[in-house]
Amino acid sequence: MQEILVLYYSHRGSVRTLAEVIGRGIDSVPGAAARLRTVPRVSTVCEATEPDIPGHGAPYAEMADLEECIGLALGSPTRFGNMAAPMKYFLDGTAGPWLSGALAGKPACVFTSSASQHGGQESTLLSMMTPLLHHGMLLVGLPFSEPDLTATASGGSPYGATHVAGKDENTRLTEEEKRLAFALGRRLAETALKLAAK
Repeated sequence: MQEILVLYYSHRGSVRTLAEVIGRGIDSVPGAAARLRTVPRVSTVCEATEPDIPGHGAPYAEMADLEECIGLALGSPTRFGNMAAPMKYFLDGTAGPWLSGALAGKPACVFTSSASQHGGQESTLLSMMTPLLHHGMLLVGLPFSEPDLTATASGGSPYGATHVAGKDENTRLTEEEKRLAFALGRRLAETALKLAAK
């Protein structure tokens, strides 16, 4: 079984829900398995503010998770059209895998959630792509052959899976958002397995 890392940061739970559905899409492809990991919050104080092991959700990511995966799905909430600080902080610490080329040639996709329809989802997805390109990764998106991409009135983008939580911070995905997230995971896994076989 070849593993694909689903690495995310989730503050209210929406990105975690997307990560789980993307993971199910990965798991639906024979020979592929999702490895879910998260990153801890960052703080303005110097002392660690998070436990060594999260109280719920996926374990914290380590550099070995990046090195061992054959593909990567990267997710973060939208923060003013950019990825959240915890994910940026983690990515800023990936100089080791960058120097060794551990991620070069592997496929990656991105996903996000925002509170509003025009909350900067696509610029957030693009901001997460930049460090992946520096790592030499190959980006996988959602083609318009996915019918839900043109039918959705909530989340969904050719750049990656998205969710609109609304002012009530609803973590429940719409049916279109679920199908698009699943399709993105499946597409990532199929691509990763083909590239790993070469």
